[in-house]
Amino acid sequence: MSASDEIRYEIGLVVEDQPLVCTWLVDCLVAAFPAMEVASVATLRDARAWTDGHVGRAGAAALPAIILVDLGLPDGSGVDLIAELAGRAPGALPVVTTVYDDDGHVFDALAAGAQGYLLKDQTRDAIVGAIRAIARGEPTLSPSVAHRILRHFRQEARPAAPSEKEVLTAREVEVLTWLGRGLTVPETARRLGLTEHTTASYVKIIYSKLNISSRAQAAIEAQRRGLI
Repeated sequence: MSASDEIRYEIGLVVEDQPLVCTWLVDCLVAAFPAMEVASVATLRDARAWTDGHVGRAGAAALPAIILVDLGLPDGSGVDLIAELAGRAPGALPVVTTVYDDDGHVFDALAAGAQGYLLKDQTRDAIVGAIRAIARGEPTLSPSVAHRILRHFRQEARPAAPSEKEVLTAREVEVLTWLGRGLTVPETARRLGLTEHTTASYVKIIYSKLNISSRAQAAIEAQRRGLI
C-alpha cells in the first residue's frame, strides 16, 4: 500500500448494529489505516446523517472515506446506503461486511456499487488485508463469495429456489442446533470454533429468517426440524 492510499482515505465509517461486531470492525479498519479517523453508527439514519455532514464539508467527489456497511440494519438494508453513496458521494469507498453469502444479497450489493464484499467469519488479518487491497483499487471478495459468483455464471439456468425465509445454510443449522440444546451464544461459539460476534451475527439471521426472537423459540424450531 502506497503512502498516497493512506492520504486519500483519511476517514472511515463502520455501519454495524451489533456492538461487539462494530468494535471488531473498527479495530480492523484502524489496523489497515493507523492514521485514519474512524467513526461508527448503528442505523441507516445515522449513516446518512454522517455522510451528509462530511459531504457538506469535503464535497461529494472529494469525500475520502472507506465505509464498511452491514446489510441487515435495524431500519433497512445496507444496500440502500451503498446505492445512495454511489450517487451522492462517489469519492467514498463502500465495502460490505456481512454474514450473508447468498446470491440475492451478493448481487444486489455489487450492483448498487459495493467495491468489496467481505464475510465477517474471516480472520482479522484477512479482513485487514482485504480492506487494504480494496483501497488500492483491487476489488476484493471473500473466497466463498467469489466461488458463488463463478458458479452463478457457469449455470445455464438457475432453478427456482425455495423461500429463503425458511431455508438455513449449513452453518446456520449448526448454530440453531446448539441453541436448541440450550447453549448460550458464547458457548455455541466455542463449540463451533467461531468468535462470539460471528455467532451473534448468525443468530440474528436465524431469528430473522424464522421470525423468532428468543432461545426458547429457537429450541422449539430446532425440535420441529429434527435437530435435537
